[in-house]
Amino acid sequence: MSFQPILAGSGVAAWNLLKSTMPTQTKVHDADPVITRDTEYFEAKIGDINTAEELVSDRRLLRVALGAFGLQDDINNRFFIKRILEDGVIKQDALANRLTDSRYKDLAGAFGFGNDATPLSKISDFGPKITEKFRRQQFEVAVGEQDQSLRLALNAERELGDLATRKSGETTKWLKVMGNAPLRQVFETALGLPSSFSQLDLDQQMEIFRDRADRQLGSGDIAQFSDPEQVSKLVQRFLLRSQVADIQASSSSNVALSLLQGAATFARGLSGR
Repeated sequence: MSFQPILAGSGVAAWNLLKSTMPTQTKVHDADPVITRDTEYFEAKIGDINTAEELVSDRRLLRVALGAFGLQDDINNRFFIKRILEDGVIKQDALANRLTDSRYKDLAGAFGFGNDATPLSKISDFGPKITEKFRRQQFEVAVGEQDQSLRLALNAERELGDLATRKSGETTKWLKVMGNAPLRQVFETALGLPSSFSQLDLDQQMEIFRDRADRQLGSGDIAQFSDPEQVSKLVQRFLLRSQVADIQASSSSNVALSLLQGAATFARGLSGR
């Protein structure tokens, strides 16, 4: 892919610039020849696919299918993805239901190979729906190649708008957040949670997530993110904390380098006596 997003600076300032230019930048991205060829191929061919085996055997189709759910790194794990798709999500012991990362469940549920007699890929508007998800994900990937924090912010903005309006209960919604690695990282950073937090019991994790969200964002419910202002509040906290962490890491590296350089100079001085 030859598209290169236009980014400037970092943190909230870079986010504001990106958001103001998104309509233009996504239009240029979607017209990229590689993106166009892949999405046109997917829409033309996916209706002919009847099984998970057929899907994973076509690398071009599989690239779009996985990319639409942010799972492009699994492109070479054909057997694993085939099992995910064939198991579906209806049975409690289906592989996708047993994995921590909820994106696999989303993938299996979307294609429906293991759920229904006729896969959902046969529905007339299935192809365009998947390719639209693929374009948005690929734009985020392009942004992430320059600034990973901005990619995570874009992902959170997209995911939360959908998750907040689902009819499922708050516990289910929080489990979705906790099981989605990129989304979880945004919440952990925004709410100031340490890296060791994930070692706690799941019930404890959820209790802490909800308590921190209530104190810092005004509500412990995921439903609050149906309000774009609340999504913006979370994203800005994430970007600010990420920027501070980067500055601190850079400062620590500079201090360590200065100490090493000082020690080397001192050692040379001793050897010259």
